[in-house]
Amino acid sequence: MTRRLHARRYALDVAEIVVVSGLSGAGRSAAADVLEDLGFYIVDNLPTSLLPTIVELAAQPSSDIARLGLVSGRNHEGLLREVAHMRTEGHDVTVLFLEASTPTLVQRYDATRRRHPFADETTGVLGAIERERSLLANVKDQADLVIDTSDLNVHQLKDRLIGAFAEVDHQHLQIAIKSFGFKHGLPLDADVVMDVRFLPNPHWDDALRPLTGHDPKVRDYVIERSTTASFLDHFEAMLLDVLPGYQSEGRAYLTIAIGCTGGRHRSVAVTEELARRFAERGIGARTAHRDISA
Repeated sequence: MTRRLHARRYALDVAEIVVVSGLSGAGRSAAADVLEDLGFYIVDNLPTSLLPTIVELAAQPSSDIARLGLVSGRNHEGLLREVAHMRTEGHDVTVLFLEASTPTLVQRYDATRRRHPFADETTGVLGAIERERSLLANVKDQADLVIDTSDLNVHQLKDRLIGAFAEVDHQHLQIAIKSFGFKHGLPLDADVVMDVRFLPNPHWDDALRPLTGHDPKVRDYVIERSTTASFLDHFEAMLLDVLPGYQSEGRAYLTIAIGCTGGRHRSVAVTEELARRFAERGIGARTAHRDISA
């Protein structure tokens, strides 16, 4: 039976497939729970060798599975090859990769006292994390959507996944614009990073320092400057030039990260202004502010 299914490959079609991969401890199980709530049939901890069989069974005429979530197990060898085969056969496949910083993963394993799947008698948690990160580098590089869960709780992760998969229009590139502070580190899930630390800084105004980029006073201080206007015109034009290229390459998701020093003022104001400009052009973009409360 298994040989016959492998021979046929992916002859039939499943409406939507999400392959969930990522680092151990980054939230694959939590993501699977959310996808299940969104109507996906979830197969967890799936060996890559069984992927053709599961997809074939889900695509049978008697099956009522329209949305299939495949959570990759420890063995990721051949995962990208199988994804490529599925797409060749016409399946709508999204690869979701869950990332987290090494300190965050170490802290999570310390808190749960679980054994890392790549740990052995000679390798501690830190070494196991770096080994897995290295083995999964190609999967992350080719993933359609990378989510950094370092600073996300389960509710925030749920919101991100609902935003990505609740009502997905695969004819359009889904754009997320997020602000961050360089002093808190670069976001791991960014595709495009823009540094706006050259803009006038509200931090040095005592009246504006306690506020955030959402406040109209801070917004006006940052946006209503000729320097900012010129920058936004050029940055917007550049993004409009490259967005079709991302889409033609098969990308379904794009994360644009805007960074200032602390992530409270300039990056927040610029993020919201860029999203507003996109909206005026009929381009939808979700916004998020990683370090606004830091």
